Amino acid sequence: MNKKTPPAVNPLANLDEWEEDVLLRYPDPESITTSKSTEEYRNYDDPKRDTVKEFYRLNHTYQTYDFVQEKRNGFLKFDKREMTVWDAFDFLNQLVDDSDPDTDLSQLQHLLQTSEAIRADGHPDWMILTGLMHDMGKVLCLFGEPQWAVVGDTFPVGCAYSDKVVYPEYFSANPDFSHPVYSSTNGVYEPGCGLRNVTMSWGHDEYVYQMLKDHIPQEGLYMLRYHSFYAWHRENAYDHLLDDHDRSMLKWVKLFNPYDLYSKSPEPPDWKKLRPFYEDLAAKYLPAKLKF
Repeated sequence: MNKKTPPAVNPLANLDEWEEDVLLRYPDPESITTSKSTEEYRNYDDPKRDTVKEFYRLNHTYQTYDFVQEKRNGFLKFDKREMTVWDAFDFLNQLVDDSDPDTDLSQLQHLLQTSEAIRADGHPDWMILTGLMHDMGKVLCLFGEPQWAVVGDTFPVGCAYSDKVVYPEYFSANPDFSHPVYSSTNGVYEPGCGLRNVTMSWGHDEYVYQMLKDHIPQEGLYMLRYHSFYAWHRENAYDHLLDDHDRSMLKWVKLFNPYDLYSKSPEPPDWKKLRPFYEDLAAKYLPAKLKF
């Protein structure tokens, strides 16, 4: 039986604060940064990052296999709201927080910086759209979800947790840690079953993937679904669950990741100038309204 899920405890000062830990763990070259070096990103005064640790303590304690199934059953009906892409961005912009040290821009402006960096490097239009949409799943916070069920590094549930996942020591408090099936190497899965058959921890990655899975190419879908699965695309963990298709898609996830992490800049994108391009792009791939 699962432990009782706690109330919506939100230890982070900002929804994106967990990314600081990612940047410290996985610094990248300067190829995408625009206004400062990678070392300057996510520069808080508290080097111990106690809030990030508390975030992962909650995440690792309560992200059980049953918890994820419950969330999938509740949110993947997409019966909460129906909005145009642009109304959805207005909704998402309610998450702007002055405590973010990297940017005081809106969520839309941050996503435009990501997509514009991708566009500037000449990548295909579906990848530009992927950059624009990759954080759309953070609307989960506006539906009452706690931070630890929206952001953070993702990982498979229903099988043994890898020690390559950040702060693996916190998994010991998770009921699945000692479950006779879920604690085994393969758990509920067959070896080599492919990630498409693996249930990931719940968060904005899975949610936006499910929202857009019928609308963009599979390369973009891998970027959406696994961009926070650092134990796989940075640490090479969970190889026993992969199939050849996953391995062929890995390069696309790796290609996308730096644009997500290092495209922030204090210079706001010119939305008036960019709007016609993005309206045409969204209309090419997406329905007039999205279901949330």
